[in-house]
Amino acid sequence: MSPVVIPPLFRAEKLACRRGERLIFQDLDFTLPAGGAVLLLGPNGSGKSSLLRLLAGLLQSVAGNLYWDDRVVTADRDAHAARLHYLGHQDAVKAALTVSENLLFWARLHDPRIGLAHVDTALAALGLAPLASLPGRLLSAGQRRRLALARLLAAPVPLWLLDEPSVGLDHESVARLEHIIAQHRDAGGVVVLSTHAELALPDAQMLRIDHFAPKPVDLQDLWQ
Repeated sequence: MSPVVIPPLFRAEKLACRRGERLIFQDLDFTLPAGGAVLLLGPNGSGKSSLLRLLAGLLQSVAGNLYWDDRVVTADRDAHAARLHYLGHQDAVKAALTVSENLLFWARLHDPRIGLAHVDTALAALGLAPLASLPGRLLSAGQRRRLALARLLAAPVPLWLLDEPSVGLDHESVARLEHIIAQHRDAGGVVVLSTHAELALPDAQMLRIDHFAPKPVDLQDLWQ
């Protein structure tokens, strides 16, 4: 009897991205099973942020395809948007809303049925429960970043796309981030992230983007 073949959850095939007249990358491939992760490496300006925006559907590739459960993502863009969280460089905290109100606003964009109990659990996981009633304008940069990360938990989705998620975080908060990523992967979720910091991401695929041709990276070379 032939073994059962389980299709990858998320994969890219021969992706290429152009911004203006510049070809940023081409021939990009990766395959992610449930619980998998891709760590994007490369110098500033190499195309890591552009790739994450492309994976989120915010940019259009000039070649190649993205697949979810072996179905082309562009066949249903709304379904793809609903299955992902994209966390970019901007934390997008509304100054006039409290911490709790900010998170509830973002969570209900994904699911209008989400209530305060779910929001409270997410805030606690990022160490923000004592700040729940504090206006967003009073948060420090690190607290704003943790509030942005809390969106990942307040509205559960399978695909996390994270652009430098540890920026502005102290050592304890980085540990919290590593923990929620590990839990997400254990539950079958997938993660694609970029970082210049040392971030624990066991068994992740390493993808270096430079010189227009994404290349696999040996794990032992990661932090050299």
